[in-house]
This record gives sequence, structure tokens and C-alpha cells, in this order.
Amino acid sequence: MANDKVRMYVSVKNQQVYPHKHAAPWEYEVEMSKEFLPVFHQLFSQIGKLEFRNFLRGHTLPYLPYHYDRDNHDIDLRTKKLYALIHEFTDDESKRFIEQLPYFREPAKR
Repeated sequence: MANDKVRMYVSVKNQQVYPHKHAAPWEYEVEMSKEFLPVFHQLFSQIGKLEFRNFLRGHTLPYLPYHYDRDNHDIDLRTKKLYALIHEFTDDESKRFIEQLPYFREPAKR
């Protein structure tokens, strides 16, 4: 039973996973075992908390550039993990799109 796959609809923008196609707007359709659902929820929760900390930091230290802020790096890391997870369980068209995202590609070597 644990390996039974379910179709879910992921909205990265809204940081949600929906069980029904018409529940809300979504960007990616995935077919996965329900065991992976908590991973999506955990990543979305962590990103939300980090974004809130960034909001607070932006009002106390507005002069700190993006590339020096540790929370921004942590958000980027979790976003990479999120897209890698979606890539694992989505269709070929979405996989090709995700592979073109800067989060998914190797950085250029200098």
C-alpha cells in the first residue's frame, strides 16, 4: 500500500500541494507515493519561515546585500531541493523545463 502512487498538484508559487486538479492554481503535476508528501510540506514550511526571517532582517538591516545574507542561501538550497523533488515525479515536459532553470543547472565555471 505504501508504494501506491497518487497524483498531486504542486504550486511552488503558493507553497502548496493539492490533491485535486481544480482545488487551486498549480504549476506541476506529480505522481508519487504519499510518503513524499511530508517532504514537500517540510520544504514549503522551511522556505516560509526563512522568508519571514528575511522580511524582518530587511527592516532591521536593509543595507545587507542579498549575496551576504545566509537566509537567502538557505532559501535557494531548499528551492533547489524542491525542484529536484518535483523533477523526480513529474512528466517529461516539466522535467525539460525544470532542467533549464538556473536552480537546476550547474553554475558556470570561471
